[in-house]
Amino acid sequence: MKDFFYAIQDLFVDVIFAPFDALRALELESWFGANTISWIFMLVGFVAMVYWMLQLRIFDNNNEEDKSISSHSFL
Repeated sequence: MKDFFYAIQDLFVDVIFAPFDALRALELESWFGANTISWIFMLVGFVAMVYWMLQLRIFDNNNEEDKSISSHSFL
């Protein structure tokens, strides 16, 4: 049973976390290079937010939203 847990440890340390070790080593040389994943996620989030705002504007211009005061029972 002990070998089973050592195998799990080896899998995570040597295989799954290897890209993170490479990014950690890259940080000493290039901060921008080490944070490219973060920049990509920020770009995707910004594009999604712009798309969402444009869709909200389309529905608002079509007057499809129920803006009455009694639209919800708790109001």
